[in-house]
Amino acid sequence: MKTLLIATNNAHKLEEYREILADLPIFLVSLAEVGIDLDPEETGTTFTENAVLKAIAFAQSANLLTLADDSGLEVDALGGEPGVYSARYGDTAKDDHLGRYRLVLDRLAGIPWEQRTGRFKCVVALATSAGLIGTVEGAVEGYIALDPAGNGGFGYDPIFFYPPWGQTLAQISSAQKHSISHRGQAARAAIPLIQHFLNQPDK
Repeated sequence: MKTLLIATNNAHKLEEYREILADLPIFLVSLAEVGIDLDPEETGTTFTENAVLKAIAFAQSANLLTLADDSGLEVDALGGEPGVYSARYGDTAKDDHLGRYRLVLDRLAGIPWEQRTGRFKCVVALATSAGLIGTVEGAVEGYIALDPAGNGGFGYDPIFFYPPWGQTLAQISSAQKHSISHRGQAARAAIPLIQHFLNQPDK
């Protein structure tokens, strides 16, 4: 069975990919599992640039088919912030998810509901040591809640309200989230790229 490296140290993100790609005939491994301690600088100004940068760097380091993503929250009333800086918004510590979403809520104080629109975006890049195979993306539209709600998910999920279900992404099951989330969409869109690679006998 061929191997796919999921280029992340985020345990939540890794678990999401394991669930979404579970039906593929491929063995998924994490950076820790293959002993890679690499932290390429995300110098891109777009999700696509950062996803490609990471996919190629990790693929070359591991000599494996590699999936990397870059994703984040765009809030219209904040001019698209946090955007590509979602994971380090406001110079917060790496695991300070609460601090980051509280910062977003603070900056939206007084903004009426109809102007609290935003979206999660995710770009997935697939690469080998020979270079980029391709990119795909996903997005989910919603509103920034007035207050956090729910204990599921991670990151900004507690403040991202999804109107069709009347709940935040932290209030729904992982299966529900995968069905509509930006990462779920992008991961499913990546499946044909992965399958094409698997059908190449010499890869």
